Amino acid sequence: MGVIEGRYGPNIVITSLDKVFNWSRSRSMWPITFGLACCAIEMMATSASRFDLDRLGIFFRPTPRQSDVMLVSGTVTIKMAERIKRLYEQMPEPKYVISMGSCANSGGPYWEYGYHVVKGVDLIIPVDVYVPGCPPRPEALIDGFLQLRNKIERDTLAKKA
Repeated sequence: MGVIEGRYGPNIVITSLDKVFNWSRSRSMWPITFGLACCAIEMMATSASRFDLDRLGIFFRPTPRQSDVMLVSGTVTIKMAERIKRLYEQMPEPKYVISMGSCANSGGPYWEYGYHVVKGVDLIIPVDVYVPGCPPRPEALIDGFLQLRNKIERDTLAKKA
């Protein structure tokens, strides 16, 4: 409870700019359409009419300069690692990353014998939310977006600068 809360009557709301900006950012996440393997099919199913991410304010964007969330879905190979990093660097601040599926999280079933597989996308770029599964269900991806929403609401602008 703040000192000035309730002091100006019921029709006046006092808040900080951090809370307003974080609320608006958390309600309009725009992930980049970036599918690497079979998890991308589940990502497409999540954005289809049955699960309807549009109602949560999540609209997939085709370019990194228009998006603030990177959704890495599928096996990350060494060949793709450079491109993932380049796309991440092209995204405007603040930017967030969701790692979807066991291949993106830890290399999946290919990590032991696959010389070409990165042992987790977090070795290339920082990851905010991990969505487990092989492939994860659309409900799990929606839960990952809701966890990211909670993380964005707790952020402060001074921390990002």
